[in-house]
Amino acid sequence: MTSLPLPPVPEPFRLPFHYGALHQIGVDWLVDPGPVRRLLAKHHPDLTAAAFDDGRALVSLNYQLYFAQYAFGGGVTQEIEFNVIAFPTAEADRLPRLSYAQYAQGWDQTKLLGIARLHVVCDNPFAIRAGRELYAEPKYPGWFEVGLPSLNGPEGATWTVRCKAAEVGTDDALERGQAPLLDLTARLDGLTSVAANSAPVTGYGTDREGRLLAGPMNVHQPYGWYDLAAPEHSGRTRLAVHAPDGDLGRDLQALLPDGTPAAGAWTFQSPPVAAHNRPYYLPTGPRV
Repeated sequence: MTSLPLPPVPEPFRLPFHYGALHQIGVDWLVDPGPVRRLLAKHHPDLTAAAFDDGRALVSLNYQLYFAQYAFGGGVTQEIEFNVIAFPTAEADRLPRLSYAQYAQGWDQTKLLGIARLHVVCDNPFAIRAGRELYAEPKYPGWFEVGLPSLNGPEGATWTVRCKAAEVGTDDALERGQAPLLDLTARLDGLTSVAANSAPVTGYGTDREGRLLAGPMNVHQPYGWYDLAAPEHSGRTRLAVHAPDGDLGRDLQALLPDGTPAAGAWTFQSPPVAAHNRPYYLPTGPRV
């Protein structure tokens, strides 16, 4: 087998890219494989959709809020990905046979079962450029209104993500629009997660020359996976598509018909590194 060169890393980027903090929610759906295979062939012809329980394909939406520290300071980015779980067709004979629950808990140690990105919406123009140029991500601008579990907020384990349209202006600044693209809600209150050793997560992209890229992402602690397969959990997640005529909306509706129940959800939240505690009063006045 002929070895391949590494993809270039154009200026001003540096790899690996280090996250200072990461907060993430992913929701998985087991769906009819036919539409998934057709859409995947259009975006990533050298990938094959993985087959899980009863031959169904697996698609996911995952939202990320992350902080990165650079030489010039810091930046906060939000994005949401619409993915198909897939593998390189040429590597099919290396894959283990797994159920969805086994895959979700990290049993695939080949890491060939990865996320084939169909759409990535992001609120940081620099990150949009990096995703496109480094990893061949189909990444474009949007912005977010969110509610998520936080030590600095009320108790609860509900995640709400509203993604809206945006554009990148001539000065490379994000220009927010008002048109909503999608809403995602996951109510995980009262559920117990299972530690999932699923990292590194392999992300697949296909560049303009048709070359398939694989970029692994290491998360240095386990994810928490929530099994939502039981019928009583069918109402815990909700996906609303607000722009059905756009590319993202059409693809979401093609793969996720209204009412499709989620099979599972997974989360990661970086632990705090410091805490500024409650103040207290000191006595004042003349000393006795």
